Amino acid sequence: MKKIAIIPARGGSKRIPHKNIKFFFGKPIIAYAIEAALKSGLYDEVMVSTDSEEIAEVAREYGAKVPFIRSSDNSNDFATTVDVLIEVLDWYKDMDLKFDFATCIYACAPFVNAKVLNDSFEMLIKENCDCVFPILAYSHPIQRALKLSDMGKIATFDDSNSNARTQDLDKAFHDAGMFYTFDVKKLKVNKSLRTQDTFAIEIDELHAHDIDTENDWLLAELKYKLFSNEII
Repeated sequence: MKKIAIIPARGGSKRIPHKNIKFFFGKPIIAYAIEAALKSGLYDEVMVSTDSEEIAEVAREYGAKVPFIRSSDNSNDFATTVDVLIEVLDWYKDMDLKFDFATCIYACAPFVNAKVLNDSFEMLIKENCDCVFPILAYSHPIQRALKLSDMGKIATFDDSNSNARTQDLDKAFHDAGMFYTFDVKKLKVNKSLRTQDTFAIEIDELHAHDIDTENDWLLAELKYKLFSNEII
């Protein structure tokens, strides 16, 4: 069973300039994803898909391969993660290199580690599922979510749970924004990473953080400073 780690890293970043190679505790943030993939010992290939020669140079410096520069079609704001993954897998197929399983690791995922990557593969094989990815629990029940009108007036999304006890409400989760481990054949059929046969690994909110804004970055730094000794 051949495996590949694919790290998408587009050059253009509007909210955090040069986000994928911005320094995070002494090294470009993309280095954490590359190093976790290499340390896991899982993959026959660890590669970065990018449209940027600058990112490609950094990726190679930390041990990843960048065998081609991403096409312009998959470098715009409308290209999806699945589009990028299929482009990579098809490129390798044209080179007579076929992979059975893969992990898409996001470039800005400094909390990803070798253990959780291995855990995801164990679950993928055990459950014979399409995909496995890490999730975080919402800290407050989403059934009590509020919305705000243009005038500043508060309303509930669903009044039926206003008086329910917290312990009686179903726990809700969101994507941790770290990685997806998946069956390559099933991805190509489903054209989606999330299917009816997708499983998840729950991650403690102190050991993961999705980075989209400058505030996200600062919070990730605080968490990493406190818990980096626990990252394998």
